[in-house]
Amino acid sequence: MIKTARLLEALESYDFGFFTGVPCSYLGGPIAALTRAGRYLPAANEGAAVAMAAGACTSGRRPVVFAQNSGFGNLVNPLTSLLLPYRLPVLIVMSLRGWPDPLGDEPQHAVMGATTHALLDTLGIRHWTLTAESIEADLRPVLAGADAELRAGRPAFLLVGKGCFEPATTAGRTVGRVDQLPSNRHRRPSSAETISAGLARFPDSLVVSTTGYISRGLFAVHDSPSAFYMQGSMGHASAFALGVALAIHDERTVLLLDGDGAALMHLGSMASVAVAAPRSLVHLLIDNGTYESTGGQPTSLRSIDFDKVGAALGYAYVARCEDVAALDEALHRAASRPGPALIVVRTTVDAAPLPPRATSSVTAPEIAARFALQACGARA
Repeated sequence: MIKTARLLEALESYDFGFFTGVPCSYLGGPIAALTRAGRYLPAANEGAAVAMAAGACTSGRRPVVFAQNSGFGNLVNPLTSLLLPYRLPVLIVMSLRGWPDPLGDEPQHAVMGATTHALLDTLGIRHWTLTAESIEADLRPVLAGADAELRAGRPAFLLVGKGCFEPATTAGRTVGRVDQLPSNRHRRPSSAETISAGLARFPDSLVVSTTGYISRGLFAVHDSPSAFYMQGSMGHASAFALGVALAIHDERTVLLLDGDGAALMHLGSMASVAVAAPRSLVHLLIDNGTYESTGGQPTSLRSIDFDKVGAALGYAYVARCEDVAALDEALHRAASRPGPALIVVRTTVDAAPLPPRATSSVTAPEIAARFALQACGARA
């Protein structure tokens, strides 16, 4: 395992001084340390991180992008159409989910885990792989090789296996049951309570939940064939839910359980929702200000008012909820008028034990198949 201090010291010895990216638990230690030092700028998505790094590169900085290989598709566009043709040298430190054994990780990582190295080879981009067995002395020749590639005007990738870097020091949640919360209605709700409130108000809805702890929370609160747990595809739950709502012609409410980090990743999809204006779509956005499932990194350097964004884009109904009472009122109003509705809920960071993933009991193809039966039934 490579200590965070040693990694950052080695990067700084090669004059790397601009750090951005999208978090992964494999990279939690370095990102947390850089964040505490005020030296890390969280990006909305991997492609945006590469573009920021490219801009910094043209301005005399040596940038580093942190990313997870599940988001490799997001950075391919600026990688191939910006870094390579403009000869902008950016170091990309990317975690290897689903590698070396795709079956040993979550199912959404299997394809990318098995193909990351080959994809980089196809693009002609040099890469180096560090594993948990790597010793700190390995950093010097690896960074020397990457540095040579960068000085030749080409990007380089440092691929990081599980357990390679020292983890973040923040304690994670344990897997277990979800505890009941106090009944005070003038406090911020938790994610689990927000999910429960949405399901209670729209019990017959088709439910789409974003990746991470929100899908886990939905599975723990109430597993149903009407639920599509989007493990992976971060940021695309809103577009997916929009496709469902438009395809079923508003014959059934579509309840979208979204997260602040996921919504930021592909914020433009909210514009698509507003323009298409499905009357049956209720967008319940759970905002705790963190990428909770990757170690609690902040989603941005400042508060973002998603409700103002939704109103500006043209959602038919928008509400911002700071407590349980406001959440109940907003859900009641959303149920009584045509959508699309956007309900932004400022939640606490859950301290309850972490529920298991839906795919611990139901396979991804089974989730899709049973949801399709429900969605197609709404069209009948």
